[in-house]
Amino acid sequence: MFDSVVEANQAALSAFKVPDSEAEADAARVEDDIDPAGDLSAWDVAVDAAADVGIGDSVRFTKTLTEADVERFAAASGDTNPLHLDDEWAEDTRFNGRIVHGILASGLISAALARFPGGIVYLSQDLEFRAPVRLGDRVTGTAEVVEDLGGGRFRLRTTVETDEELVIDGEAVVLIED
Repeated sequence: MFDSVVEANQAALSAFKVPDSEAEADAARVEDDIDPAGDLSAWDVAVDAAADVGIGDSVRFTKTLTEADVERFAAASGDTNPLHLDDEWAEDTRFNGRIVHGILASGLISAALARFPGGIVYLSQDLEFRAPVRLGDRVTGTAEVVEDLGGGRFRLRTTVETDEELVIDGEAVVLIED
């Protein structure tokens, strides 16, 4: 078991390696569906301005969570739990195999929030993890406005679902600014 943990930690640390060449750098780049500085017109945004956000408005974001996503998250967060990184070790757990970090899966809620117009500031988030997310699962994060708290603050119902089930249920309070 100790060797498995060491190997998982070494794998996560290797993700921090600086490429030796431009070709290596190109090979390490990941093609994402989102250009954070780019045009968001293809993002099916429910409302055009922060002032128009109201009860019942919702946003969603869908992504297949891959082994590469898990490895990058482990490297960025430092969470090198073998449950997420070591096939052999995870086989002997209650999950019978590797699972995605819960916080990585819940990050799809944050990605969904980015679809609201204006700047989004998280004020709080409560999460209930109901089921594991497996590598390769296509998951959807959704945030629906359930209460206008005034001053640009909103209470939201937040969920993450696979095709089969609700895996994360929660509630958030956000500030939406133009």
